[in-house]
Amino acid sequence: QVQLVESGGGLVQAGGSLRLSCAASARTFRRYAMGWFRQAPGKEREFVAAISWSGGSTFYATSVKGRFTISRDNTKNTVYLQMNNLNPGDAAVYYCAAGDLATTGDNNYDYWGQGTQVTVAS
Repeated sequence: QVQLVESGGGLVQAGGSLRLSCAASARTFRRYAMGWFRQAPGKEREFVAAISWSGGSTFYATSVKGRFTISRDNTKNTVYLQMNNLNPGDAAVYYCAAGDLATTGDNNYDYWGQGTQVTVAS
């Protein structure tokens, strides 16, 4: 069982930055690929970014490529999402997830956090 707790969300002006963190409870954290997803009101949950267990491979949604960076620190059982040049379209609840493979499909992830709200003011 893996428990995930996101933090770092909040209100930011358009063009600003936020860094989300996701802390995992499991000592086996380093075995899991990690993903970030987001869900805006009235919309389906969508893939944002993913990282392999080693951190050697990363994947991004087209809409965030070049603006967001996913990284992980296996010594701290934590995955990060650095978000730059935010726009109102990025506003959503952001979730981190753990699974066996770093993929874009949310059904490939077994464990989910409770989410953290990101609001972007125009």
